[in-house]
Amino acid sequence: MNDSRRSTVLTSPLVVRAVAVGVVLVGAYWCWVWWRTPVRTFHRHEGGAHGGTVVAVGPAHFHVEALVAEGGTIRLYMLGHDQSRVVTVPTQKLTAYVRPPEATESTPVVLEAKSQPDDPQGETSMFEGQLPLELVGSPLAAVVPSITIDKARYRFSFTTQDSHAAQMPRKVTNEAERELYLKPAGKFTDADIRANGSMTASQKYRGFKSVHDMHPAAGDTICPITHTKANPQCTWVVNGKQYMFCCPPCIDEFVKLAKEHPEQIQEPHDYAQK
Repeated sequence: MNDSRRSTVLTSPLVVRAVAVGVVLVGAYWCWVWWRTPVRTFHRHEGGAHGGTVVAVGPAHFHVEALVAEGGTIRLYMLGHDQSRVVTVPTQKLTAYVRPPEATESTPVVLEAKSQPDDPQGETSMFEGQLPLELVGSPLAAVVPSITIDKARYRFSFTTQDSHAAQMPRKVTNEAERELYLKPAGKFTDADIRANGSMTASQKYRGFKSVHDMHPAAGDTICPITHTKANPQCTWVVNGKQYMFCCPPCIDEFVKLAKEHPEQIQEPHDYAQK
C-alpha cells in the first residue's frame, strides 16, 4: 500500500471514530479500576488482640479488628499496617450491614464512635453498636460500605462469631416463638402467660442490651440456662414464680424446658452461685 493510500485509510472517519471509542473505553476501564481499588478488602487475618477477626482495609495500609461480645455488642478496633499499632480515625458514624451467612437480607446496625482515653480530640480508635436480638449468638457476615481514613473512603467486610455463642442459646423466631410463649404446657400455665403480659420475650425486651458476667460471685443469682450472673431487669414468670435470666434468648430456652421437661425446673432460689 503506497503512503498516500495508507494516510487516507488512517485518517478516514470510520477509523478515527473506532480509535476514539477504543481510547474512551480503555480510559473508562482504568478509571473504574482506580475508583474501585480504595474500597476493597485485600486480605484477612485471624485472631486479633481482643479475640476478634482482623481484616485489611484499603491496600493493606490499615486494619480493623471486628468483635462481637457481651450479648450482641459489636466493636471495631482501628489498627495500622502493623496490627499491633492502634490508630485513630476521624470521629464519624458507621453503618454495618449484617446477616447470618446463609441469609440474603441484611440488617443495618449503627456503630457509634467510642473515643478511648488516649485518642486525640475529634478522633476515635473504636466503634461500637448493638446487634438486634434476633442476631445475638449467630455467626455473622458484615459489610461496612464506607469509613473515612486519612480523607479517603474505604469499604470492608468481615465474618465473625459471637464470643459467647458457645454458651448463649439461639433465639426462637416467628411462629415458633408465638407458639412457645402463648400456648401453655407443662409448668408454663395460662396464668403465667397473663402475668407476662401475653407477649413474647423479644416483644417485652425489645432493645434490651445484655451484659454477660461469666464469673458470678458466691450467692449471686445465676441464669438457669447459662449459669452466668442473672440480670434483675430480665425476668419471666413460670409456674407462678419469677425467674431471672442473663438475656432474652435464655428465657426462650427456659420456657421450652418448663413445657417439655417440667421435672427439670427448680425453684428460683435454687439458681444461685455456690
